[in-house]
Amino acid sequence: MSRRGRVTVGVLIGVFLLFTLLGWAVEAWTDWLWFDEVQYTQVFTDVLTTRILLFLAVGLAMAVVVGGNLYLAYRLRPLLRPHSAEQATLERYRMVLSPRIGTWIAALAAIIGLFAGLSAQGRWSQWMLFRNAQPFGVKDPEFGVDIGFYVFEYPFWRYLLGVGFTAVVLSVLGALAVHYVFGGVRLQGIGDRMTTAARAHLTSLVAVFVLLKAIAYVLDRRALLLSYNEGTKLYGAGYADINALLPAKEILAYISIVVAIAIVLFSNAVMRNLVWPGVSLALLGISAVAIGGIYPWAVQTFEVNPSVRDKERPYIERSIQATRDAFGLTDTKSANYQANNLVPPATLATDTSVVPNIRLLDPALVSQAFTQLQQVRGFYDFGEKLDIDRYTVNGKTQDYVVGMREINYGKLTEQQGNWINRHTVYTHGYGLVSAPANQVCPGGQPYFVSGFLGEQASKACSSASEQIKVDQPRIYYGELMGQTGADYAIVGQADADRNVEFDRPIGSTGEQGQYYTYDGTGGVEIGSFTRRLLYSIKERESNFMLSDAVTDNSKLLYVRNPRDRVEKVAPFLTIDGDPYPAVVDGRIKWILDGYTTSGTYPYSERINLQAETRDELTGTGTFALAREDVNYIRNSVKATVDAYDGTVTLYQFDETDPVLKAWNKAFGGELVKPKSEIPQELAQHFRYPADLFKVQRNMLSRYHVQDPGDFFSGSDFWEVPNAPDDPDSDVKQPPYYLMTQFPGQDQPRFQLTSAVTPLGRQNLAALISGSYVDDKPQLAVWELPDQTAVSGPVQVHQQMTNTVAQIRTDLNLLQSNQARVLYGNLLSLPFGDGMLYVEPVYVQSNQENAYPLLQKVLLSYGDGSYVVLANSLADGIKELVRQGQQGGAPPPTSGGENPPPTTGGNQALTPELAAAADRVESAWAEVKAARAAGDFEREGRALKAFDDAMTAFQAALNAAGAAPSTPAPSATPSAPPATPSPTPGG
Repeated sequence: MSRRGRVTVGVLIGVFLLFTLLGWAVEAWTDWLWFDEVQYTQVFTDVLTTRILLFLAVGLAMAVVVGGNLYLAYRLRPLLRPHSAEQATLERYRMVLSPRIGTWIAALAAIIGLFAGLSAQGRWSQWMLFRNAQPFGVKDPEFGVDIGFYVFEYPFWRYLLGVGFTAVVLSVLGALAVHYVFGGVRLQGIGDRMTTAARAHLTSLVAVFVLLKAIAYVLDRRALLLSYNEGTKLYGAGYADINALLPAKEILAYISIVVAIAIVLFSNAVMRNLVWPGVSLALLGISAVAIGGIYPWAVQTFEVNPSVRDKERPYIERSIQATRDAFGLTDTKSANYQANNLVPPATLATDTSVVPNIRLLDPALVSQAFTQLQQVRGFYDFGEKLDIDRYTVNGKTQDYVVGMREINYGKLTEQQGNWINRHTVYTHGYGLVSAPANQVCPGGQPYFVSGFLGEQASKACSSASEQIKVDQPRIYYGELMGQTGADYAIVGQADADRNVEFDRPIGSTGEQGQYYTYDGTGGVEIGSFTRRLLYSIKERESNFMLSDAVTDNSKLLYVRNPRDRVEKVAPFLTIDGDPYPAVVDGRIKWILDGYTTSGTYPYSERINLQAETRDELTGTGTFALAREDVNYIRNSVKATVDAYDGTVTLYQFDETDPVLKAWNKAFGGELVKPKSEIPQELAQHFRYPADLFKVQRNMLSRYHVQDPGDFFSGSDFWEVPNAPDDPDSDVKQPPYYLMTQFPGQDQPRFQLTSAVTPLGRQNLAALISGSYVDDKPQLAVWELPDQTAVSGPVQVHQQMTNTVAQIRTDLNLLQSNQARVLYGNLLSLPFGDGMLYVEPVYVQSNQENAYPLLQKVLLSYGDGSYVVLANSLADGIKELVRQGQQGGAPPPTSGGENPPPTTGGNQALTPELAAAADRVESAWAEVKAARAAGDFEREGRALKAFDDAMTAFQAALNAAGAAPSTPAPSATPSAPPATPSPTPGG
């Protein structure tokens, strides 16, 4: 290459390194400023220091080992080489390498060390856990080793072993290449093809590799407790593993040590050739196949498989116990619920603990209503899904649907969306808007009680005053921040007499606007020239330097999504996908649940978090968790983010979790505040985390079975039903929050609830609930009898919407080319020794900007014989009670769901009429039997037969001259009340 070419390449490399290093420096500097703002600089420094040290330690070690072996191979080169065509060909390479051999070796070693260091620095979390390991106080059932070894130490030992293998393999390949180039190893010629020095060097490296393999076999023995057992379809060592593979690994470890010694001795001290070392390696390979492969396979095939249930019983029991411990299922409270009452009790009309708290507002459906009725300006938004929380107002505690009025930067007009407006004017949202979950206005809109703008500009009915008071309603940190093109905001830039941040509309028409200047503690100061230049480079935006909107008083707010904010402060936590806001001490705070996880808990089942937590709402208002494989999880941290100043606070919630203790110790012991410092007002808003509940619910669907034999047969497993209104979509029904009282509970509590059905069937198997009792999490299960006739969510929805002719007609009337029917949460409520189902019915017009309105309520009780479609929950409850008192619901004329009718009076039946009545009774019995079995095809045939029987019965009545008793009609539409006051309970 010419001198000019070398200069050009040098300049290009220099420019590349300059910009690369500059980018890293800018990122590191701005990260430091951000961590300094939130007062978590120790996280930044400890993580950065650990990554640098790992990079240097592993990279330097790899470079020294590989480079040292390359240099040793060069030093061991023969001084005299035989003349041959091969050596003549290699001479040109020796002439290039020899003058600068040190430089070539150093460069190659540096490159290898660089990549090794880059890989190592990503293992900072493993090293910090390794260094700060904590005991679990529980020993594994096979070796008696504390679980902490597997969680904290095993992953890093396995990584170091991999580094060792990589270093030895690269050294062997590199040394072999150097020996070949410089004549220590020959492919042609007479006599030895390898010099004594080269043979000693290469065989020593091979011996080290075999010794590392011996260590790997020792670690593999422990790894058996983490492996998947094909025989039991569970995790953890089974019969063949313990009785065949475990001793095989130990034998292979000893054989590896012997082979390593033999390689060194036979090749250098005894035989001085490679024959016996080669034989030793071959024997090791044969032993690995025979002892480590064929023997365990034979034990599994001929001893275990013929009697898996008995042979694997103790190991299945280990897996059950470990999984229940690892996923926090051990203290689950279980109770039987017979659900044998199929008639709506009269106490439904007088109940004060369940019925008044039934939630009708679906947070996934009313978001559009919040946005349309409470936005005033088009750029306000409440997101795709609202949240559920509970508040005590006027001495009454109940659940509310709550939403934050944030700015959706995607809705700004072209004029509003320029850089100045996007980043310096439209900087924040305003207000927490809430509505009681069990109340609606006459038109079906939510009944708003807080978060009003100006002079209550919304035309929707609402309370006369703010029932949930907020002292600082401005929202600078929210879920929409960073998702719609404006991750950062420049605030505090105005003079004392000039406010430029749009605050909120004022006046009944919303035409006027009020402006504001941020005075919170959040944000990074960017008034200096250096800071402006720094963030101009980071954001690739020249306006930081040129715009008059950036003044000496300016602050930069960024990382404004609460979930991103907590993940950055606590990178070791997995954050729940559904943060929610709450008013605490007059301020709006985002509450987030943080999980500590592990994937190396012995015998525990390994799951994918993303797959286990995905349901109908994932991605439409809740975040999908990462594809992380775990077999241990704890809700160890409750985190808060102040919506105004962005303050992040981490509170310890699980005081026994060793993983959190290890992380807290790694960061100085003060990263997470103790549980005793949680403010009581904040603790009152804690709720059972949704993603943890989904995982535990899914695990309980199998691991509620604790007998190993029954577990192996799988006959009593459950599953989560699909979304009731779309059962063919293969998306699961989400759990739902309720303020309610279940059997055995002394008072209503705020709990997360889900129904489960038997595996492969549709009837109800159990209800699972998660709640807090005395600030401690409690899982509870109400299990129904195996042969229950109570329908599950999918069946109930189909019964309520399809089997009663009048209801089906009314629903069809609500749906047309100009509107569509949407179904809210289908709530499964145990009540009066039976099951009460409630499903709100919304109607959404096809007109632009239309939003769903609650129009009807579907109710069902028992086995589906009692179904009501009413204008309100109160009317529906009355109709259910009336039907129960009359002994049955009205007879359907098509697809009947209710018991067959009887003739009026005491009229004697003719033989023809009696035969027709018997046919009706038989057809109805077949309908109920098909429904209990979950066989929809059979149920369809039975319903057709029932229709035919009803037709024959009517004909027999007419022939006999009898008039059947006329039942009361099912719930029919009626005009909504004209009063503007809210309608409690719908």
